[in-house]
Amino acid sequence: MKILTIIGARPQFIKAASLSRYLKSLSGIKEIILHTGQHYDSNMSEEFFSELDIPTPDYNLQVGSDTPARQTAKMMMGIEDIVLKEWPDFILIYGDTNSTIAGALVGAKLHIPIAHVEAGLRSYDRGMPEEINRVVSDSISTLLFCPTETAVNNLKKEGIATGVYNVGDIMLENYQYYKGKAQKTSTILNNLNLKFKKYILCTIHRASNTDNTENLKNIFIGLTNSKETIILPLHPRTKKKIDQNEFLKKYIDQNIKIIDPIGYFDMICLEINAKKIVTDSGGVQKEAYFNKVPCITLRENTEWVETIEQGVNQLVGVDPKKIKESINNFHPQKQNYSKQLYGDGKTSAKIIEILLSN
Repeated sequence: MKILTIIGARPQFIKAASLSRYLKSLSGIKEIILHTGQHYDSNMSEEFFSELDIPTPDYNLQVGSDTPARQTAKMMMGIEDIVLKEWPDFILIYGDTNSTIAGALVGAKLHIPIAHVEAGLRSYDRGMPEEINRVVSDSISTLLFCPTETAVNNLKKEGIATGVYNVGDIMLENYQYYKGKAQKTSTILNNLNLKFKKYILCTIHRASNTDNTENLKNIFIGLTNSKETIILPLHPRTKKKIDQNEFLKKYIDQNIKIIDPIGYFDMICLEINAKKIVTDSGGVQKEAYFNKVPCITLRENTEWVETIEQGVNQLVGVDPKKIKESINNFHPQKQNYSKQLYGDGKTSAKIIEILLSN
């Protein structure tokens, strides 16, 4: 069996690490890795491949940044060339990025079966580009590997029931595998002179926030007014926006410390030791749950509804007052983290078993 794995962004590198590691241990399966180059910053790409021991991609399209339509189109052209050359038995896609939908569309048009890892997620906000990518990719995928029963039910509501499997969350598997190594090898706490539970970790990367100066300003006001030490690993898009705006610059170095993009091990270490996590990332919401750290989400909705239902995640949007209030006063109970929301950490084995049987 030949599998073409298509990845292009940080969350996909993390997810692919588990499955690629498992595939390497098996005979009779050849994995071909195609990196679209969606994340083109070396700190957000090469470091992840190195840390997570992901095989060097067989192909790298190096598409870089562009408008959504142009970026997706360039990806599709490159992916199509490689599919026609390799003719894989399956195209394996992850998550909800432009790389995801580009791979799905090429596979569907060339009649190559598509396996979608992290299928069935819905925020029910069509204003999010990721939501469009999810809905379209799921509608044309052959095998849909869901992380939760909620995701399975979302697909049922859309009339998708064939080829749907709840395999648990592959990010949980990767987190469990690397947590110990991250704690042993990361030096980021010492480098930044940080103490256990004495800082707030923040990530801001969604275009709806970083490309909207008013939203970004409100987030910074809320963070500053909390009076807590804020550690903000900076996405290239966010850094560009701040560098272009004198008003935003004035908030830096009050209580907000901006650091360069970091690798997976450093991120795990910062998450484990954080007092709270403030984010607009879907994946970081889950990682907060894995680490039993309260999460504050800078969005009006989330695809990870289980964290809201469990009372360990609050949606605050970009309201400065809500951001400050949650940072200062949101204190979930320990028992809120007791449920096994995202499976048993054996997702890769389940996926491979299903792929081999189809």
